[in-house]
Amino acid sequence: MKITFLGGGNMATALIGGMIERGFDAAGIQVVDLGAETRARQAERFGLRAVDSFDATALDCDVLMLAVKPQQMKAALAPIAGKLNGQLVISVAAGLRLADLGRWLGAPGQPYSRLVRCMPNTPALIGAGVTGLYADPSVDADGREAAERILAAVGSVVWADSEDQMDAVTAISGSGPAYVFHFIEALEDAGRALGFDEADARRLAIDTVLGAARLAAGSEDSPAVLREKVTSKGGTTAAALNSLAESGWHGALVKAVGAARARGQELGAELGKD
Repeated sequence: MKITFLGGGNMATALIGGMIERGFDAAGIQVVDLGAETRARQAERFGLRAVDSFDATALDCDVLMLAVKPQQMKAALAPIAGKLNGQLVISVAAGLRLADLGRWLGAPGQPYSRLVRCMPNTPALIGAGVTGLYADPSVDADGREAAERILAAVGSVVWADSEDQMDAVTAISGSGPAYVFHFIEALEDAGRALGFDEADARRLAIDTVLGAARLAAGSEDSPAVLREKVTSKGGTTAAALNSLAESGWHGALVKAVGAARARGQELGAELGKD
C-alpha cells in the first residue's frame, strides 16, 4: 500500500512511526509539506520521500492522508482538485466535514466521495490514542479496513454510525485528554495543600490516574462497579464522593462535553465555508 501524507507535523509523525513499527514499508510512504525543516526531519527519521508540492509520484498512491490544519486545508487541496483517481482519502483534520472535503477535492460539480474522516487524540503521539472514524457510504470494506489499519498504528479505533457522531467523538475523546489533565491538576493541587512537595504531589496524582485507568481497561467490571468496590460505607472515599456529588461535578462534566460537541458543530460549519 502506497501512502502520501499531506502535512508532516506531529500527528503525521506519530502515524508514520506507528505504521513502520507495525510493518508498513517506509519506501511506500511519502510526505508533502511546505516546510523545509519538516521535510528534512521526516526524510532523516524515517528514510522516506518528502517533497514541497504534489508531483506525479506523490499523487501515485493508494491512500492520501490529509494531515494539515483545518484552516489550511482548502488552500492545500486546491493544487490537486479534480486530479485524484480513486485514491482513498483519510482526513485527520478536526471539524472538517466530508461534504466540504469532497467539494474541495473534486472537479467543479463533481465532488470527490471516497473519503474517511477520523479524529485521533493527543495520546496517539505515544501510541496510546483512540480514534473515531466515519466513512462515506461509497467507501468499500477494503477501504474501511485500510483506514482502520493505518489509524490502529497509534491506538484503538471506534467507527461512528453517522458523521454527526464525529462531533461527539471530538467532544469525548478528542478533547477528553484535557479533562483528564484538569483532573490531575486538581488532584495535584490537593496533594500540595495537604503538605506534599510538588514532585510527590504530581507523582501521586499521575500514578493514581494511570493505575486506575489500567485497572478499568483490564477489568470486566464497569467503572461504576469498580468505584463501588473501593467505596466503603462511611469511609474516606465515600466522604470525598459525597462532596463531589454535592458540587454537581458529574453533571457538570456531562454538560461540558455537550458544550464541546456544540462548538464542534459550529466550527465545522465555519470551516466549510467557501
